[in-house]
Amino acid sequence: MTALTLSTAGAATLRADALVVGVAKGAKGPVVAPGAEAVDKAFDGKLASVLDTLGATGAEGEVTKLPAPSSLKAPVILAVGLGPVPEKDEAYAAESLRRAAGSAARALAGSKKAAFALPVEASEDAEAIAEGALLGAYAFTAYQGGEKDAKNAKNGNGAKQPLAEVALLGAKPRDKAYKAAAERAIALTEEINRARDLINTPPNDLTPEAFAAVATAAGKEHGVKVQVLDEKALVKGGFGGILGVGQGSQNPPRLVKLSYTHSKAAKTLALVGKGITYDSGGISLKPAGHNETMKCDMSGAAAVFAAVVAAARLGLAVNVTGWLALAENMPSGSATRPGDVLRMYSGKTVEVLNTDAEGRLVLGDALTRASEENPDAIIDVATLTGAMVMALGNRTFGIMSNDDAFRTSIHEIAEEVGEQSWPMPLPSELRKGMDSPTADIANMGERMGGGLVAGLFLKEFVGEGITWAHLDIAGPAFHEGAPFGYTPKGGTGSAVRTLVKLAERTADGDLG
Repeated sequence: MTALTLSTAGAATLRADALVVGVAKGAKGPVVAPGAEAVDKAFDGKLASVLDTLGATGAEGEVTKLPAPSSLKAPVILAVGLGPVPEKDEAYAAESLRRAAGSAARALAGSKKAAFALPVEASEDAEAIAEGALLGAYAFTAYQGGEKDAKNAKNGNGAKQPLAEVALLGAKPRDKAYKAAAERAIALTEEINRARDLINTPPNDLTPEAFAAVATAAGKEHGVKVQVLDEKALVKGGFGGILGVGQGSQNPPRLVKLSYTHSKAAKTLALVGKGITYDSGGISLKPAGHNETMKCDMSGAAAVFAAVVAAARLGLAVNVTGWLALAENMPSGSATRPGDVLRMYSGKTVEVLNTDAEGRLVLGDALTRASEENPDAIIDVATLTGAMVMALGNRTFGIMSNDDAFRTSIHEIAEEVGEQSWPMPLPSELRKGMDSPTADIANMGERMGGGLVAGLFLKEFVGEGITWAHLDIAGPAFHEGAPFGYTPKGGTGSAVRTLVKLAERTADGDLG
């Protein structure tokens, strides 16, 4: 994990491998952002002109490297684009700072130390820069074999090691608000990066049992109580949805309960995560080209796990319970068949028309179990449907809820922390499509609006009177393209920041 320090040194005097400054896109060319005054002075006030000559525009995420004048202690200047210059009297948006810091950290892979002299007007700016840099520096290297080339800071396959240290300039190390901002950024990003590691881990190593073991170890480390129901306990408890999905695999399913409690908590949140450690589609096998990234189908459970541990590390005055519904969906002689009927934990029967609509089955059991504890709200997170990707693209998750105000609050929170989301409806007329002549409900309905149909299915398993929301993160959970901002290739940790901020708001009594 990349280290973070708050430095009192000036940009001109701090020794580092590189000095990061911000440049914005102005009407007449690049504009040097606040925080880089000393650097601009070292260029005789002509840094913007030099960057313009090099082709820099200040566009978001743009990175330009240039040698530093001899009066600076850092040998390299890295100018990173912040996007358009803010309107008069407005500060740079937190997300702009976050993305710029992430782009800079990625560009500085292989460096030991970089000083970040981006605009800091308040502790919130420092936190955004710290988050972006620590998330942008992430790299998944666990399976890159061979000896590391320490001299060149490279892995065995030639890839550079992540930036080792971020020195944040312009912050106030002795100020309580800045110290708290740094501590929050470290705890949050470490858990997001842990979620990313889990998502990126190959499915032959991350089985349901292995995931449960990771959760158990983290619980012991951070004071979170962990209970694991193995296949025998699931049979005894009647968890037919989780068992039905997992029965085709040699790696049996698990239901993991994570419990973080606070002595001053007035409210309880229950978080439920879909944890399909590999999804072949089961008997309804996925077509070629759709299997290769299905290790990411446990991203919802990874997000829930990370959020609960982050809440514990931050000491939030709210009780948070996480439910990880873990199973591997495989085809075999023992696998659930299309046409089979499963009896869920709730007692409701489900006709399985498509074994690749398995996430809603494991979530149904977990939602019912979570409802038994009567929390103030339940939020489930899942890479649930390709239909949601078709509707919202690869970077935006959908939000459905049985409470419009709660759905709006989650959307606003997601926007605040920099996660793209969009409120989606639960049209009651789509429920009829899941009527079954054999069982209480089928696991498939109308093809059009498939993401909404899945939400309606989950709603059937939420306890009466409990506020509930469903986050379908199928788009942003796993990024297959080139990295951008602080978003890496592979697992992203989508929804963790939203869940943690929701817990903080609940602890502060801001959600009613």
